[in-house]
Amino acid sequence: MERLIDWGVDTVFGLPGDGINGIMEGLRRHRDRIRFLLVRHEEAAAFMATAHAKATGRLGVCLATSGPGAIHLLNGLYDAKLDHAPVLAITGMQETSVLGTGYQQEVHLEHLYADVAEYNLIVDNPVQLPGVVDIAVRTALARRGVAHLSLPNDIQVADASADPWQHVAPARPPASAPIYLSAPGVPRAEDLERAARVLNEGRRVALLAGAGALHAREEVLAVADKLGAPVIKTLPGKGVIPDDSPFAVGGIGLLGTRPGEELIDDCDTLFMIGTNFPYTKHLPEPGKVRVVQLEADPIRAGVRMPTEVPMIGDAKEGLQALLPLLRTREDRSHLTKYQQKMDDWRAKMTSLEDADRDPVAPQYVVGVIDELAADDAILTCDSGTIATWAARHWTIRGGRGFYLSGNLATMAPGLPYAIAMQHAFPGRQIIAYVGDGGFSMLMAEFLTAVHNGLPIKVVINNNNSLGQILWEQMVLGYPEHGVRFSTHPIADFSAWARSCGGFGAKVTKAKDVRNTLVQALMHDGPALVDIDVDPDEPPMPGKVEYQQAKKFTQAFLKGQPRRVSIATTLFKDRLQQFGD
Repeated sequence: MERLIDWGVDTVFGLPGDGINGIMEGLRRHRDRIRFLLVRHEEAAAFMATAHAKATGRLGVCLATSGPGAIHLLNGLYDAKLDHAPVLAITGMQETSVLGTGYQQEVHLEHLYADVAEYNLIVDNPVQLPGVVDIAVRTALARRGVAHLSLPNDIQVADASADPWQHVAPARPPASAPIYLSAPGVPRAEDLERAARVLNEGRRVALLAGAGALHAREEVLAVADKLGAPVIKTLPGKGVIPDDSPFAVGGIGLLGTRPGEELIDDCDTLFMIGTNFPYTKHLPEPGKVRVVQLEADPIRAGVRMPTEVPMIGDAKEGLQALLPLLRTREDRSHLTKYQQKMDDWRAKMTSLEDADRDPVAPQYVVGVIDELAADDAILTCDSGTIATWAARHWTIRGGRGFYLSGNLATMAPGLPYAIAMQHAFPGRQIIAYVGDGGFSMLMAEFLTAVHNGLPIKVVINNNNSLGQILWEQMVLGYPEHGVRFSTHPIADFSAWARSCGGFGAKVTKAKDVRNTLVQALMHDGPALVDIDVDPDEPPMPGKVEYQQAKKFTQAFLKGQPRRVSIATTLFKDRLQQFGD
């Protein structure tokens, strides 16, 4: 615990158990300097550590007992691994004298964690600490991933200086310092010059910015301005530049915008900044555009597309070094073209935020949240149709943030993310926008927010279904199956919120959405609003392809349930986008 404190760790998220009682005693002794935030489920603890790392840039730490507790951490740890968040997981282990005997809850965590962890160790001797803590923390920070330390019970309760074994190696126990220096972030001069030459020669340049550029807003905007280039943002990188920026064209992919999709087909030069965007079908055809990439990890540079000029470095430092080499583009016609397209797209999205729809349009709910939220609010989001509505209707402006499970795209992180971020930023407004499916998985953590006095706001997009999976089945040409919950009764999660001691309200009509959200946002404490939305509102791609439309039609012909209601909703959407 003292070594973690030396590293600046002030919070450990976790759940106690008999496999970590020694560690818990260490936390008790140092409770004036490091806080243990007790959760209801270990999966939530790992999500919270991941969220802490994503939002603060500092190490997140989670703790679980041996066996089942450690297993529960894994989903949240894979979220950290795939989104490159530095997290240290500490787990218990049976005492060394019974390992290998099939003792109760004995799980070989060093094997279980082999894939998720960049550093993975069972501590066998007390004097290994604090040296291996230093190595674990440095590894998590340097490789932007998960480090894992497992401590057997007898090691936990031994004296810190206990060294029971004779030393036969020409070495002593590890001794180091709690210091981490990040690698230099400026790319090589020759790479910068080559990149500038390609970008200066491009006539229709596009920027694709990801989560690796979240700290480089001013630099991304400056490069876009010099090149007259529109900026596409990946979903985890939504906060890179404001959505109302004259350079922003939204995203690409199924959750993206039509202008973003059209720009990918129209550009002749693509500059990828801090992104390893995995959906290659939505990137330009290899060989059709010139590609420059600024990437922190040499392994990821050029993974998705043949890259003419890969630059290895930090997004902020790299762009600062590149800017003086770029020529200011006088011809702004390419940029103007996409500004006009975005004006049209924004108008169409606004038209879908219809307060007169019955059932409630999910776009309206997010539009009201966007309008009422503070300019430095953070929105956390689950995976599912909610991610589509958030991507298109939550506007990044001022100091706003946006976080979700990007590459793992798991359900359920929205609520624990919000708790961790409210703990890290007590003065900011934190809103969890989640689906009924994801919320119900870890809904007990709302009680965690109440018990810790964390005034998070939770808005549930309740379509009484696993909505994203429903539409994915249809896009494959299959009628939906096994994705809707029973309609009798539809869950009322507001009752749970009230029973926890928080604010809870159920909304079934659009006319009540605004006033109820105002009450929730003004409530001095945790608040939850459960809104029944149209279960037949499809999250249509920004640019519908022929094959998608064909498969959708096949699902209808094969007996898609509720096809009349779905068709009616689609018809209403089209009418509103074209001004009724």
